[in-house]
Amino acid sequence: MNQFDWLGKWAGFTPDRNAIEEFETGRRFTYAEMNDIAEKVAFYLTTVYNLKTGDRIAVLSENRAELIALFSAAQKTGITLVPLNFRLTSDELDYIIGNCEPSLFLFEDQFLEKLEKTKVFSTIKNKFDIDELIPAALTVENGSLTVPEFDENHPVFILYTSGTTAFPKGAIYSHKMLFWNSINTEMRLEITSSDVSIDVAPPFHTGFWNVLLTPFLHHGAETILMRKFDAEAIMKLIEEREISLWWAVPTMLKMMSDSPEFVDRKLSTIRYMVVGGEAMPIPLIEVWHNKGVPIRQGYGLTEVGPNITSLSEVDAIRKQGSIGTPNFYVETCIVDENGDQIVGEGEGEFLLKGSNVTPGYWKNEEATMDTIVGGWFHTGDVVRRDSEGYYYVVDRIKNMYISGGENVYPAQVEYLLRKHDSIDDVVIIGVPDPKWGESGKAFVVKKEGTSLTEQEVIDYCTGKLAKYKIPRHVEFIPELPKNDAGKIDRKSLKKKENE
Repeated sequence: MNQFDWLGKWAGFTPDRNAIEEFETGRRFTYAEMNDIAEKVAFYLTTVYNLKTGDRIAVLSENRAELIALFSAAQKTGITLVPLNFRLTSDELDYIIGNCEPSLFLFEDQFLEKLEKTKVFSTIKNKFDIDELIPAALTVENGSLTVPEFDENHPVFILYTSGTTAFPKGAIYSHKMLFWNSINTEMRLEITSSDVSIDVAPPFHTGFWNVLLTPFLHHGAETILMRKFDAEAIMKLIEEREISLWWAVPTMLKMMSDSPEFVDRKLSTIRYMVVGGEAMPIPLIEVWHNKGVPIRQGYGLTEVGPNITSLSEVDAIRKQGSIGTPNFYVETCIVDENGDQIVGEGEGEFLLKGSNVTPGYWKNEEATMDTIVGGWFHTGDVVRRDSEGYYYVVDRIKNMYISGGENVYPAQVEYLLRKHDSIDDVVIIGVPDPKWGESGKAFVVKKEGTSLTEQEVIDYCTGKLAKYKIPRHVEFIPELPKNDAGKIDRKSLKKKENE
């Protein structure tokens, strides 16, 4: 057994302990059962499809047990898993599929029509419905799985981020990152093998895999997979299954606290909620604390960790707005505009270093070299460190905003809108949204002699972009503001919106 085979080890230690359950179907698997399926899937993929270490499997699916079998197969064989965003349009998926060049494509039937509209899907030789994976693997005559050699820097995932450029970047997530993120998470969040959690994040998110799921698999704990967030169903499940830890974005916790059922729900088995994606408003923290459910906030990103910092529940109010302090095996640094390190208190760009940093971006050496300099990962986030060593995010250098827990990078949306025949220029910023935290506002300069309405701008994006990326607000202006360097002055637009 290789050192990366977590399910294989727990199948030997605690074979009868529950590992994975599907909320919607009720399918439940112990560690022995899940490992047995993963072994058969790995053997099936490497013999029937001749997949080998380094080959990519693209997957377009909602949460389901087959994903865990594929993850374990990747740990056993060195095959790389590429979970794709089912919220993207066919045009957006076309680029990503072409970029990762999968040797095998697995999909849910509900997404087949979307895939068939891409240019590249028809060129992929090996593809089938993910429903067929386990039945097909079980029909193959048992054989001995050949365990290949691959090192800790080998990619277990390629996770595509909505890049700061026009096209997404594939962050390489290595076996070494997986291990050290798990260690950091287990130590800081005090995970035990008896813990039970729910995973409702979509599987194209590092949050689905690496906030709690893979640390739980590493620790022999239990996870219930849920396809779609439902406030009332989540609260009922927490009580019925005695959920001990759960992570969510603030939007989810707001919807739960707004539910009529919130008052009567005990939720007493929760040690604390882990919150990420965006800062949680103090009034909402107080609502949950008054309920007896502590809130722990943190900071992370796909390319590093993702679990980088944590704010203890005891400091949630005292250090309001803070992302906490760095986790155990994380090196941090703050630098000024000249790249000089800031010692003690100060404000500047947040740099990260350690075994939890990505080796780079898939087939994108330029982006890798721009982002990782001297071993330090440049987050693009401006942070402030106070006298006690607590960190606060001040601004996002990369202009990203977060809508309902989803990262939105304006560059991709702006790239699309500039193709419109009536648009001369455009800039998009995130503005406060009572439901989603932030949403996009497009400042549009029309071409001379053309007519254009706000709804036409929104309609142009519809079908070409995922819904959460589409601007909810449009304002027409005669020209975009520029700073002294001649660059678009986003800060002045944000300042105007906040007045």
